[in-house]
Amino acid sequence: MAQAASEETADLFGHLVRRHPCFSEEGHFTRGRIHLPVSPACNIRCRFCKRAFNKIENRPGVAGRLLSPEQASQLVAKALELCPELTVAGIAGPGDTLATPHALETFERIRRDHPGLIYCLSTNGLLLERHTERIAAAGVATLTVTVNAVDPGVLERICSAVVLDGRLLQGREAAETLIRAQLAGIRRAAEAGIVIKINTVLIPGVNDGHVEEIARRTRAAGATLLNLIPLIPQHKMSGFPAPDCFQLAEARAAAERHLPVFRHCRQCRADACGIPGAKRDLGPLLYGQPFEETFSHG
Repeated sequence: MAQAASEETADLFGHLVRRHPCFSEEGHFTRGRIHLPVSPACNIRCRFCKRAFNKIENRPGVAGRLLSPEQASQLVAKALELCPELTVAGIAGPGDTLATPHALETFERIRRDHPGLIYCLSTNGLLLERHTERIAAAGVATLTVTVNAVDPGVLERICSAVVLDGRLLQGREAAETLIRAQLAGIRRAAEAGIVIKINTVLIPGVNDGHVEEIARRTRAAGATLLNLIPLIPQHKMSGFPAPDCFQLAEARAAAERHLPVFRHCRQCRADACGIPGAKRDLGPLLYGQPFEETFSHG
C-alpha cells in the first residue's frame, strides 16, 4: 500500500515534491528553503511546545525576531542572493501561521514580488478549513499539518487547550475539536489541489503505538506524506524520553503501511535558510543584515 501511495504522490505532485527540500530526499540535498518568522501567536497549547526568541536554540518554535510581511519580502530577495538554489519560501512560526493574518498577508505579497517559488505553509490545522480558499488563492502549493493523534484520549495527553472563536476549550473537548478541525481542513485543502504532509511528534508511551492510525486517517482525508519528528523533551514534557532509533524505525514502518515517510527532517528553526541537507544554516548571515524599520505584531 505504501508503494502505491508513493507512486500516486510522484505521479500527481512530482513536479513540486522534487523541488521541495522538506518533501523529498532529492530536494533535501539539492534545493534550498527559507522560513519567514512572521506568525507570533498560537491557538493551541501543546505540552511539549516552548516558543522562544533567541539566536542559539536550533529547533522549531524559535526565531531571532519577528518580521512584517514587507520585511519578509525583502528578506526573500536577499536569501535568493545568498542561496541561488532556493526554491521554497515557507512560514512555520514561531507561532501558528493561521492564528494571526500575517502569514497569508506575507504569501500574498511575496507572490507578487517573487513569482516562481513554491510557497509552503505549516499549521496545526485548527483554522485550516475556514482559510483554505485564501491559502490556495495566495499560491500556497504545499502544506504541512501537525497531527499528533486522531484519538481524543491520546491527544488530550499532548494538547491541553484550544482557543477557538474567543473560547478556551480544555481536555477532551479541546482534543475532539482539534481532531475534527484537522481532518476537515486536510480534506478541504486536498480538494483544493494542495500537497499535504503530516508532521507527527513521536512521544514514547503516549502516541508511539498510535502512528499507524494517524497515517491511515490522514491519508483517507487527503494527505500524501508523513514526517515523524522525535520529541524534544522540554516544557511540560521535559520528563518524557526522546524516542530512540528503534522506536523511530518501528513507528515509521507502521506509518508506511499507509503513507510514504519523509526521513530527513532537521527540526529547523522558524527563521532557517539554506539547503537542509548541506547542514549549513544561512539564517545568521541573512538575519544579521539590518532592516530599515522595526516591527512588532503587538
